[in-house]
Amino acid sequence: MKFFATFLTILLLSIKVQSQEVPTTSNHTIKIVVREAEEKKPLAGATVMIPSLKKTLVADSNGAALFTQIPAGKYTFKISFVGYENQEIVINLPQKNDYFEILLSHEEEHEEEEVIVTSTRMSRSIADIATRVETISGEELTEKGNMKPGDIRMLLNESTGIQTQQTSATSYNSSIRIQGLDGRYTQILRDGFPLYAGFSGGLSLMQVAPLDLKQIEVIKGSSSTLYGGGAIAGLVNLVSKTPTKEKELSFLANATTAGGLDLSGFYSEQFSKVGITFFGSRNTSNAYDPAGIGLTAIPKFERYTIHPRLFFSGNKTKANFGLNYITEKRLGGSMDYIKNGSLGYFENNQTNRLTSQFQLTHQINEQSNFVFKNSYSRFNRSIQIPAYEFKGLQQTSFSEATYQYKATKHDWIIGTNFITDHFKELNTTVANSRDYQFNTWGIFIQNTWKASEILSIETGLRGDYVKQFGFELLPRIAAILKANAQLTLRLGGGMGYKTPTVFNEEAEKLHFRNIRPIDQLISINERSVGGNFDINFRTRLGEIGFAVNQLFFYTRLNSPLVLVNSGTSSSFVNANGFISTKGMETNLRLSYEDFKLFIGYTYADVNTQFNNVKNWFPLTSRHRVNNVLMYEKEGKFKIGAEAYYFSPQQLSDGAMGKSYWIFGLMAEKIWNNFSLFINFENFTDTRQTKFDTIYSGSINNPMFRDIYAPVDGFVINGGLKLRL
Repeated sequence: MKFFATFLTILLLSIKVQSQEVPTTSNHTIKIVVREAEEKKPLAGATVMIPSLKKTLVADSNGAALFTQIPAGKYTFKISFVGYENQEIVINLPQKNDYFEILLSHEEEHEEEEVIVTSTRMSRSIADIATRVETISGEELTEKGNMKPGDIRMLLNESTGIQTQQTSATSYNSSIRIQGLDGRYTQILRDGFPLYAGFSGGLSLMQVAPLDLKQIEVIKGSSSTLYGGGAIAGLVNLVSKTPTKEKELSFLANATTAGGLDLSGFYSEQFSKVGITFFGSRNTSNAYDPAGIGLTAIPKFERYTIHPRLFFSGNKTKANFGLNYITEKRLGGSMDYIKNGSLGYFENNQTNRLTSQFQLTHQINEQSNFVFKNSYSRFNRSIQIPAYEFKGLQQTSFSEATYQYKATKHDWIIGTNFITDHFKELNTTVANSRDYQFNTWGIFIQNTWKASEILSIETGLRGDYVKQFGFELLPRIAAILKANAQLTLRLGGGMGYKTPTVFNEEAEKLHFRNIRPIDQLISINERSVGGNFDINFRTRLGEIGFAVNQLFFYTRLNSPLVLVNSGTSSSFVNANGFISTKGMETNLRLSYEDFKLFIGYTYADVNTQFNNVKNWFPLTSRHRVNNVLMYEKEGKFKIGAEAYYFSPQQLSDGAMGKSYWIFGLMAEKIWNNFSLFINFENFTDTRQTKFDTIYSGSINNPMFRDIYAPVDGFVINGGLKLRL
């Protein structure tokens, strides 16, 4: 008994001692160190999160995140870093080990990094290009294409820093403005071919359907060094789809409450060494007058497009050839005239556009290749208004030969091009015809130098010669600094020029009536210099993906053409002064699970300074906001809401326009081979005709004011997309 009592006493004392050795606190410390899997480098800035405790830490310069005061229990730790695969680990507390090393592997490239950009002539991933290039591709292109399947106006207008300017109140003709500068200073390309310059640029935005586009590339700022004159504000490259291993046969049908109907089809297939693509569309609309004022907001039109292309692939040589034909009849003006044939104002446009494209690429060896391009464009257009008609034929050609050499740290491109632009006015009774013949010879050299793993520099130099206006030397430079996986900085600048012609927005508004030809003896090229700087940052804030791009820009355009009235006629002459545009663009993207939010803000301070007098440049919003919220279940459905704000604009007549908002909703239900979509565009029915006037005088002889806000109002469109 005494032995048992002694044993029990010893046992109780040992239990007491052991209990004293266990920490009295229930809180614990955990250290997570995040490293790269391959080289074991610490990933400073990695995010480590305990969702159940709502605790989030950012790893320090050693890749370490130290959590303290963690209660006992079972926890899931989520570790993420931009550009790497996310990881999760489960830790039970308490435990002896309070140190954990997590190795993250590179994830597959993000969608934006997979985009290959061709506008800079060097086909590279968008993440590696020193020149700032924006792309509209993939789902974004599809979603915006649903909203207006008949043309690309909306695709561009909803991008930060870009505004489409309606140049006709009744025929819907529009041009594109980048960072506030007129549309004539933006160069529009198709697959790298300049097909929409001068007279042929007037209806280009309204005559390109997006179904056969793979992506749209936009370079803002002086870019004439890349493709020659005209890209003072920037350039837009429309990139067509090409054949892939997977056959594509798709159709789209879309109808609108404004009486529009869009029917499009696209076929693509790659055989052993031959590929083919074919696009065809029919786009029509009835005359539409939502304001009930007797004038069309959307004209009556009928357009047909066919675009076949052939592709050939050899061991070292590839070639493709394509034709594009567009014919359209567009009639706007008085509703009574269009429907009943009674007297009234009308604007009748008839166009025929035929273009050809040929490209041959020969691989000389592993490091070099030779590329030859050629295109021909024939554009015939007539414009009729009461008691006046303007008819013209523009024929242009583009030929280019380039040699590309790739070394370890340097890529070189050396090339030459020859551009012809001939315009002939077809009105036989015109006393002062606007005929011209411009032949431009150009030679250029570009270099990309990969100075280090984080720094690349692009330089370029072009020389262009036009007999009537002399020689232009155009340098450019751009640099990219990849500070880390989250932060990228770009800086670039260059010079540009534009050959004088009468074909621009001001002349388009007047239907080229009473406008004298350019006086080639006294006119000079419009010349520009500009630059931009942007910061791109992306990270994760817990489960929220965060990306922001901040751009600052400046362009100065010297001796721009201005329209001067001299009694019964008007002439374009070089102004004594300049136009300057400066400002910034902010793009913010947030993503959480199936939600995506895009917020864009543009500040554009655009002014003229002629004869030492400063004035606000007409039809430019100083402040513009674009917001898009998307909810998408991959492969099932998507729902989106958008809101756009435009601040007041100075008008050409000296008045001030009103500020306004535009709101929209869209939805798409997706099945395996087809989808149904619907879009409620401008459902608040914002129209200039609701809060301002669009003309003065009588309805049979109207004097149209600037169009700075929508005139078509609330329109619903919806349809079917079929993919076989």
